[in-house]
Amino acid sequence: MKEHVCMTVLGACLLCFFNAAAATGPDDRAATDPQSLTSPESPNPQPVPIADFFYSHTAFSPALSPDGKQVVFTTDVTGRFNLWRTEVDGSMPIQLLRSDEAQDTPVWSPDGKWIVFRQDTGGNELYDLYAVPGDGGAVLNLTKTADVSEDSALFSPDGRLLAITIKPKESATSDVAVMDWRTHGIRKLTHEQSHDHLWQIFGWSKDGKYVFANRVKESYTDSEIYRVDVAEGIARNLTPHTGEVMYTGTSVSPTGEVLFNSNAKGGYQNVGVLHVDGGTIEWITDTRWEATAGNFSPDGRYFTYQMNQDGRTDLYLQDTRSRVTHKLAFPEGISSDVGSPTSFSSDGARLLVYHEDSQRPPDLWVYDLRTQKAKQLTHSALASLRPASIPPSQLVHYKSFDGTMISAYVWMPFNTKRDRSSPVVVLPHGGPTGQTMDKFNTVAAALASRGFICISPNVRGSTGYGMAFQKANVKDLGGGDLQDEIYATKFLVATGYADPRKIGITGESYGGYVTLLAISKTPEVWSAAASEYGIVDWRSLLQHTDPRLQEYVKSLLGDPVADHKVYEEASPITYLHQVKAPLLLLQGENDPRVPKEEAQQVFDALKAAGNTVELHYYPQEGHGFEKSRTGSMLCFASCSGSISI
Repeated sequence: MKEHVCMTVLGACLLCFFNAAAATGPDDRAATDPQSLTSPESPNPQPVPIADFFYSHTAFSPALSPDGKQVVFTTDVTGRFNLWRTEVDGSMPIQLLRSDEAQDTPVWSPDGKWIVFRQDTGGNELYDLYAVPGDGGAVLNLTKTADVSEDSALFSPDGRLLAITIKPKESATSDVAVMDWRTHGIRKLTHEQSHDHLWQIFGWSKDGKYVFANRVKESYTDSEIYRVDVAEGIARNLTPHTGEVMYTGTSVSPTGEVLFNSNAKGGYQNVGVLHVDGGTIEWITDTRWEATAGNFSPDGRYFTYQMNQDGRTDLYLQDTRSRVTHKLAFPEGISSDVGSPTSFSSDGARLLVYHEDSQRPPDLWVYDLRTQKAKQLTHSALASLRPASIPPSQLVHYKSFDGTMISAYVWMPFNTKRDRSSPVVVLPHGGPTGQTMDKFNTVAAALASRGFICISPNVRGSTGYGMAFQKANVKDLGGGDLQDEIYATKFLVATGYADPRKIGITGESYGGYVTLLAISKTPEVWSAAASEYGIVDWRSLLQHTDPRLQEYVKSLLGDPVADHKVYEEASPITYLHQVKAPLLLLQGENDPRVPKEEAQQVFDALKAAGNTVELHYYPQEGHGFEKSRTGSMLCFASCSGSISI
């Protein structure tokens, strides 16, 4: 399709001129009539080979060179997440580094001679910072710390310092530090005293005197924006407030304004500009959806932001002088500007954009502000993954057991008959502080192309629908959220397509937890299940997980002693004796978040009880499989093999 080669983004598309986004949001959603859900038609559907779905690639974490001519980014085109480099004119990418370990978050030195990136070992999330010449060559390990994670490197404007975050392995908190680029010596700027906050760097002042960072509570319910004096190490809170409110900075203008997003307006996330000297806020959006701040252009003339409406994001560009706002037209799905330290080229003429949707894997584009055209830089999809060959997603809404409105994405197979014969797979998302987005979902696309109806709900506890909805699962994990998943199956049965005797479930992390809880607490609903690194016992997880995740778990379930009953009722292990469905377990051996003890407990208990259960460990893998593609393929095989069509 022509849009994959070159798109006119502003000139021949919708231009939205407004000072603030319309104040619409989750309350405006109406329930979808189940009978209105339809199967897409295809005159000659040819199923894409299964391996082609799972061997499609991705491209992310880009950085434009200072001269604006090159982009370095991470891709798994070789089967490993390594750094590649390409010209902005779209020439053939060149592999910059080769390693069995994953590399990402690259950033160029201001003179363009070096690229700094992070890399861990075997997925253990203990990152070191490395440097490689911009034109390739020997790699330098800048930190060499086995028990400390260094991350989020950003060069000072003069290139003499790197602002970084540091987190010891046994600590739940992180701090801001600076590294001397010449000596590699590190000096801490902050000294976090709490047990449940982390720091996130997002920019430097133009004169290099200050680092700007967010101080975020582990529960992701409260945060503040700070300006840190590099010479003195004094951190000034720019957004003091009472109660839990999120203020998250994303970019600093040449004159010191901070672009940020906050849920200060009624619990819904909006974008604003903070004028630091006067302490005043200029609100840019007014929405009950979720607006996310992007980046200032280097000259401060423009800034970007994204609007997330029910799991689909649009990208906007605003003129800081006229406040005229343009919506950049990409296909429906996920569009955002990306790049470190900014998505703009140094001359402000180009903008890096990330796009994916239910029929297209993630790719990078470069948008030219002068010609108002976007050009595709990467091509992640295999040739067989044509949009016409992949069933598209459909957004639906249904009421759960207590009347709460739930949004979900559905993937309907082509040419499906409304005869109650189609198998179903439910796909709970991770988090739980996360959201099902209208992305390229490999498992959903593969299953839908083989006759399975897939649904992925945004259950209570999800982001994107306001802070009250996000907090609705606190001390109720496995309660209302599980019912929201079950009511997704009721919705599909009511469409007349789904067979209630053929319902499977699979998910990762929190989605894996929901999978385990579903088949153990409500065994009568499910025919098959596959759990990837899911939690079975919140109490045992606290004993083995990373300290930062311990604080996050406590923010959801409370104190493990005082609230021991909450932990017990929320843990699948309490109900594991009721499991009937065959279960596949997939686990990374080095997972620091959900350690392998969780999967082993499930396997041992079910095997002893005579259940059908398989467990596969992946060596040198952490929380997610970066080196092996067989995990997702096994999930597909488990669900498709256990639920006959």
